[in-house]
Amino acid sequence: SDREKQDQFLDKMDLERERGITIKAQTVRLRYHAQDGNVYILNLIDTPGHVDFTYEVSRSLAACEGALLVVDASQGVEAQTLANVYLAIDNNLEVFPVLNKIDLPSAEPERIIHEIEEIIGIDAHDAVLASAKEGIGTGDILEQIVKKIPPPAGDPAKPLKALLFDSWYDQYQGVIILVRIIDGTLGRGDKIQLMSSGIAHEVLKVGVFAPGMVEAQSLSAGEVGFVIAGIKEVQDARVGDTITLLNRPCAAPLPGFKEVKPMVFSGLYPIDTNQYEQLRDALAKLRLNDSSFSYEPENSVALGFGFRCGFLGLLHMEIIQERLEREFNLNLITTAPTVVYK
Repeated sequence: SDREKQDQFLDKMDLERERGITIKAQTVRLRYHAQDGNVYILNLIDTPGHVDFTYEVSRSLAACEGALLVVDASQGVEAQTLANVYLAIDNNLEVFPVLNKIDLPSAEPERIIHEIEEIIGIDAHDAVLASAKEGIGTGDILEQIVKKIPPPAGDPAKPLKALLFDSWYDQYQGVIILVRIIDGTLGRGDKIQLMSSGIAHEVLKVGVFAPGMVEAQSLSAGEVGFVIAGIKEVQDARVGDTITLLNRPCAAPLPGFKEVKPMVFSGLYPIDTNQYEQLRDALAKLRLNDSSFSYEPENSVALGFGFRCGFLGLLHMEIIQERLEREFNLNLITTAPTVVYK
């Protein structure tokens, strides 16, 4: 509706809007009437670009068939461009380049196309020239998606096999999980099992983001959507887990994700010592939403009881601290960041 319209719609956090960056990957479903006369359902995932959020990207890529490599038409290929494109290639995805911000006076599309071919080694002669701000090239991008990216493989008749690639905690509905259905069908009322723990739950709701939460009767092979199954414990919904049906399980789980190693460590302590329990619960809920950071209890003579946390980088550390303070109303002291030397 007009009331809900806003810029950067998929950047849900205030932090993302303020800084002009994507922190959390977001999914959205789109019905597209292509020029060939057919209607295609596109399941899109908007991922961060910054190297500190590489884990968000790697999880999303595991749920996709293809990727758009968005390159700034004035700045060209950056270090994070290389990191993310190699992740996509390692996942055997179809990758095609899009040059964004071509409306800028400093845009040099010809030079950037040559740079993509030279540095990354992928064909960029037919890269789409676009400007998200001006709405230029959007139709061309959608046409290229339909032509170049293969439809998802998968059999709706096989036993359910779904990849859990993101999750977050909702105080009213418990844990909400994002899944990509590899095989089979998942519907309301089904009894599901999380394969790493063997814990069973009954599905209360399934649906898609189009772009808000829209309930559906079921999700089948190739689709991406959310599942609410009354999961109360945050540790029960591990990112990378395989979901299957309790009475008709799949033969083997999916490979899941590699554990990430934190690079930067810092201590987080509540200013008010009475907030220690609140901080512990907040860290558990936040780790469900961002499993790339780790934490363990520690105490200090000066600061009392707190947690030693590991992050992927300094920006990641800053974002986690701000999210804890904003989303959980905590007042925190952060110790100076350190790195581990071998």
